[in-house]
Amino acid sequence: MATPGILNELPLLSVSPLGAMLDGGKLGEIPLPSGEVPPGTEPGQILKVFVYHDATDRLMATTRVPKAQVGEVAFLKIVAVKGAGAFLDWGLPKDLLLPWAEVRRDQKHMIVEGKKILVMLIQDPDGREAASARLNDFLTDEADGFWPGEKVSILVADPTDLGMRVIVNHRHWGLVHQNEIFGSLRRGDVREGYIKALRPDHKLNISLTAPGYAKADAVGQSILDALTRRGGFLAVTDKSEPKLIYDLFGVSKKAFKQALGTLYKNKEVSIEPTGIRLVRKG
Repeated sequence: MATPGILNELPLLSVSPLGAMLDGGKLGEIPLPSGEVPPGTEPGQILKVFVYHDATDRLMATTRVPKAQVGEVAFLKIVAVKGAGAFLDWGLPKDLLLPWAEVRRDQKHMIVEGKKILVMLIQDPDGREAASARLNDFLTDEADGFWPGEKVSILVADPTDLGMRVIVNHRHWGLVHQNEIFGSLRRGDVREGYIKALRPDHKLNISLTAPGYAKADAVGQSILDALTRRGGFLAVTDKSEPKLIYDLFGVSKKAFKQALGTLYKNKEVSIEPTGIRLVRKG
């Protein structure tokens, strides 16, 4: 059965010049506009579509992928502010409603056309797709089931005295400490992160680089890839400025030096006074 607000894989029932009809199970037939029907599609095929309510509250399917699905947090632009609330651009023809009831009083000043806001995509009491700016109603400060070094998805939220607060896997609050931040980290950025440690209070500390050997391997491969793209030579060494290293590889100088040391030990690169050179094997 189709589930509104998320991506679905639905059987194609029929195709006509007006579009296609998909089998939504108990929700009935769901139309797919003619301009979105893949060429050569025939009844019986399975199509991956996003199901949502249009402006008349009718279920529609689209092959477009929105900026977020129900159950996910996204940083969306406010395109209009009206009596019912704010309307957000989420990548579909019908804008997403952020009702005033889903905005805290201290957030009202943020509801300005043209600005962006962090919201959780939800279903309203009538089952329609909507947004909520009340993130604390959906996200927790504590989490179990993670392990050190585990890769996670993070969405950057707000700066704090300790660093940058982030949203982990759309479900939990986490923190990237200031000494883990190299280069810019802006509100709304989506990054890969890693669980840095399991704290006794179950709160999540996040690192932007993989821990230990995994980090060194990833950075080392990045160095080799960059050398290959640049003809085998890069004007950077372990004595280069941290900003140059971050601009090239997106990591700290410490992480770069560790990876470079491993590559040099494995005779994959040579270190010269003005830069590093790829060692051509064979």
